[in-house]
Amino acid sequence: MDFPGNLFVVAAPSGAGKSSLVQELLSRDAGIQLSVSYTTRAPRGQEQDGREYLFIDRAEFEKRIKAGDFLEWAEVHGNLYGTSRHWLQQRMTQGVDVMLEIDWQGAEQVKQQFSNAVSIYILPPSYEELEARLMRRGEDAAEVIVRRLRDARVETPHASTFDFIIVNHDFSQALSDLQAVVAAQRLRYAAQRRAHPEVFKALGIL
Repeated sequence: MDFPGNLFVVAAPSGAGKSSLVQELLSRDAGIQLSVSYTTRAPRGQEQDGREYLFIDRAEFEKRIKAGDFLEWAEVHGNLYGTSRHWLQQRMTQGVDVMLEIDWQGAEQVKQQFSNAVSIYILPPSYEELEARLMRRGEDAAEVIVRRLRDARVETPHASTFDFIIVNHDFSQALSDLQAVVAAQRLRYAAQRRAHPEVFKALGIL
């Protein structure tokens, strides 16, 4: 099914700067809404329910899986994450561009159901820099950082299945690259036809 809105899927290994890039993009582009995922993990720092995530327990999450409520879901670092199918389709039907900040497993599930979805993978310049960023972030214990780095080496090769790759060596440049991907997608023929059907009809364009 075609929707007037565009769907962007952004993934990255933990610590690559994905969340910071997405939040900065959203602050500059009112035409994109971030899909707030459900998760079974506990809130971190200043996170608020309904803002960064919708926090539910594992039993409720599994109940929603059985009900088919999730467009995609995956287990990451021992916690479950999922995207509401109804919320996403409602926004895209209204012509709103939606961005999903998920892992590579979820991205694959989304692409199977939305072939027009644009997938973007954020890479760190090196695993050494990724480790340094995780340590500077100061959110995780040493053993958690080790696990995240191990997972990154498993996840990162899947970047080859994504439409666009952004290397986050410099934040400003990476942000410009992300904005360029969004702008390019909005100007594609199919996206313009969905966004401006009356113009195409009036001009006799198929």
